[in-house]
Parts: sequence; C-alpha cells; structure tokens
Amino acid sequence: MPKYVIERDIPAAGNMSVDDLQGAAQKSCAVLQNLGTDIQWVHSYVTQDKIYCIYIAENEKLIEKHSEDSGFPANSIAEIKAIIDPTTSE
Repeated sequence: MPKYVIERDIPAAGNMSVDDLQGAAQKSCAVLQNLGTDIQWVHSYVTQDKIYCIYIAENEKLIEKHSEDSGFPANSIAEIKAIIDPTTSE
C-alpha cells in the first residue's frame, strides 16, 4: 500500500503537554479503528506549529476521511515515492 506524509497546521503544537498528545493519539486511533484495515498511522513528528504524520493507506481519500472524522487538519497530503538515508550513498 502507498505511504503518505501529511502536513497538519496546528498552532503551538510544540507546546502540547504529554496528556494533550496522548489525547490526540487516542482520538486518531479511535477514528482509524472505525475506518478499517486499509489505513494505518505509522508515526508523527511534532514541530512548533505543525505535525507531520506518516500513514500507510489504500488511497488519499481515506486520509481525507480520517482528517474529517478526527477534526485534525490535513493541509497537505503527499504520496512518498522513495525513502533515502545515509545508507543510500553506499
């Protein structure tokens, strides 16, 4: 299945408490459970005003549906075409 990176504009995301982040994760997981097995959240990176999420999904529409149902914005959704890291240079 394709892998996606989702950019979410969330002002002051970097100031969220551990409890706030846990609540957001719980909400996301509850919505994902209702959407079925064609979408999976891998992990997210929290910066000061954005959260970047990595998802595996059958299609972009499932990610949009997750965004609508969870209330978390999906300001940008891009399919990941390749992954590189330092070992790519070898």
